[in-house]
Amino acid sequence: MDIHHCNMCPRNCGVDRTSENLGFCRINAKPHISDICVHKGEEPVLGGEKGVINVFFSSCNLKCIYCQNYEISQETPTKKEITRIQGAVTRIAGLMCSEGINTVGFVSPSHQAFQMKCIIDLLRKRGYNPTIIYNTNAYDSVETLKELENYIDIYLPDYKYSSNDLGVKYSSAPNYNEIALASIQEMYRQKGDKLVLDENGLAKSGIILRHLVLPGNVSNSINVLKNVAYEISPNIHVSLMAQYFPEYKALQDEKLNRTITEKEYVKVTNTADALGIVNGWFQELKSNLNYRPDFKKEGNPFEKNE
Repeated sequence: MDIHHCNMCPRNCGVDRTSENLGFCRINAKPHISDICVHKGEEPVLGGEKGVINVFFSSCNLKCIYCQNYEISQETPTKKEITRIQGAVTRIAGLMCSEGINTVGFVSPSHQAFQMKCIIDLLRKRGYNPTIIYNTNAYDSVETLKELENYIDIYLPDYKYSSNDLGVKYSSAPNYNEIALASIQEMYRQKGDKLVLDENGLAKSGIILRHLVLPGNVSNSINVLKNVAYEISPNIHVSLMAQYFPEYKALQDEKLNRTITEKEYVKVTNTADALGIVNGWFQELKSNLNYRPDFKKEGNPFEKNE
């Protein structure tokens, strides 16, 4: 990772992040963190009953028109944004102690991998050694992932598209399929397909591959699963997500302006079974009612207002 000639993600913008010049992600060399909070919406083996301490980075190296976190990924950062390594570490350590949680997830870290490393280094220097989750859109640089090998315990990639056309149309991401496949294959090289659990049933090491099923795009999901089974491993843990709801620019898209149907989701889950992908989780269709964060509110963006 070269912070002075940025090659952190596949965009390879080449800008000096320590200068006033900004690349695709619009982020300089400081950490830009929209929120650090306890999140209980992850897969059961990640958070258990207590949840995960998630670090939500501002901005993103994708421009998904349906992004459920668009308030922090594509709009102006909130006033509570953290821009100091020490401030982030103090907040994380405080939650670890007060909540008794020893798992920290970094959400959308691809464009701030250097900053993430600095946070982890300082946590370790202060005597904290949590399980680290790399929660990513899979539009990652293989070289960056190699540099992270001794930092990441659990990779949590969201493999979005088997179609490069969809990658461009929905996320402004050229060559998404090839880039995502290569990055997940590197994660697999590092971790294999075994998910290591501790005595409490919480994951300590491995990969959980996510895929969000999009309305009107069942063939995309089916081909994603085929790529997983044939190009990575059918034994990998897969989380098939039904939580999609139309948000942001998707409200004006003729395919994406609705939730998925039971028929669509069943086609995808049946494909997973047929391919021998048996490790992982299926979501209930009503999950789209639960995962609706509000990053503009005070306090935890995932807590419902009474």
